[in-house]
Amino acid sequence: MLARLEQIGIVPVVVMDDDAHALDLADALVAGGLPVAEITLRTAASMRAIERMSARGDILVGAGTVLSAEQVDRAVDAGASFVVSPGYSASVVDRCRHHGVAVLPGIATATELQAALVNGLDRVKFFPAGKLGGRPMIETLAEPFPAVRFMPSGGVRPENVADYLASPAVFAAGGSWMATRQLIADGGFDEIVRLCRESAQIVAGVRPSGLGARP
Repeated sequence: MLARLEQIGIVPVVVMDDDAHALDLADALVAGGLPVAEITLRTAASMRAIERMSARGDILVGAGTVLSAEQVDRAVDAGASFVVSPGYSASVVDRCRHHGVAVLPGIATATELQAALVNGLDRVKFFPAGKLGGRPMIETLAEPFPAVRFMPSGGVRPENVADYLASPAVFAAGGSWMATRQLIADGGFDEIVRLCRESAQIVAGVRPSGLGARP
């Protein structure tokens, strides 16, 4: 599953205020060439949005901002195929393993990265990437931990995502610019398609095999 995220290259990080928009959003992401969404558990609509989008079968749907084992249970029940957390939580990692779903714990330091490695994880979220030094910091962390690859998130934008993706230490990047909370709330799905297509073209420019990936 994480190999699919790498192939797609950019993971839209989404805040859903109304699950009534879920299927329209899924349509837009698929049409735009980014058939994946990390639905953050920041609103009451998030679990239902995961459920509705994951039922389609043509889009990878994950749960983001997962802070507890109980949230893992609910996200998996809703159909999430991967879990992303802002920090490293042993209970979250253990529960994901119990359910057999991929997990990307957030790390910001070498200590957290080593904890992930000890627990058998070689793919992690680097968050908040922009505040922590961006690509140079990722590559500094990668030097003593060459087996690990990172998904930067937080401060990733259209103007810097290609630079992140060009790093051998980066397998994917998370961003919200192509499907912002406001665009979704306003029903701006044509604009989301356009922004996703632009993002997919960025991926294609760095990793030609990534364009048009499908789960």
